[in-house]
Amino acid sequence: MAEQAEVLRRTPLSRGRILHAAVALADEAGIESLSMRNLAQELGVVPMALYKHVANKDELLDGMIDVVVDEIDPPVRHADWKHVLRERILSARQMLRRHPWAPLAIESRNMATPAVLAYLDSMVGTLRAGGFSADLTHHVMHAMGSRILGFSQELFDVSRRAGRSGTTQPEPSEGLPPEAAARFPHLAEIATAALHDDASVVGQGCDDQFEFEFALDLLLDGIERLQQQGWTSSRRPR
Repeated sequence: MAEQAEVLRRTPLSRGRILHAAVALADEAGIESLSMRNLAQELGVVPMALYKHVANKDELLDGMIDVVVDEIDPPVRHADWKHVLRERILSARQMLRRHPWAPLAIESRNMATPAVLAYLDSMVGTLRAGGFSADLTHHVMHAMGSRILGFSQELFDVSRRAGRSGTTQPEPSEGLPPEAAARFPHLAEIATAALHDDASVVGQGCDDQFEFEFALDLLLDGIERLQQQGWTSSRRPR
């Protein structure tokens, strides 16, 4: 292992090497612990050497996102649109499980990165090739939202539940506290109606694999029905 580390340290510095090292650090210790200083230390260079390849931390994060998004499987050839979308979205979700920091990093960007744009463009192309109008495709992309990238956005900002140390406090799994359950009985009832597989959760909250695929299939089935009906926004109720 020591010999491998030494070989890596002697490898010429490049943008690709920097980005892959940054991804590995974020995977291991979390995106919050990533800095240009500890990244440079990991690579065996001085921090200023990094800036010849990435202008700042924002550019570093953009590049890291592109590295992991490129892991999403390409479209299956000669398959129908529904199968292609489902398989690629589930591939995106597997990528996010390998890189738990990625959903928040993607959401934090003011603009989509080139790899994200290429992925979305490809998904739009799949729908258009499957016979979808530009009008219906527009609305489908809005309906899918972040699920097209493999995760469901939480209704509430979990960062507001962070403790003083900046680490998110775990939510109780047994349901609402008794006083809250008494005030909100319907929420209390559904809070304990299903168990979640914590090992398959992406991000914070209860976005486990079953919940994600349930919502995804519900959307895809509804989208398929609209496409078969020749739906258009010009005929929607006013």
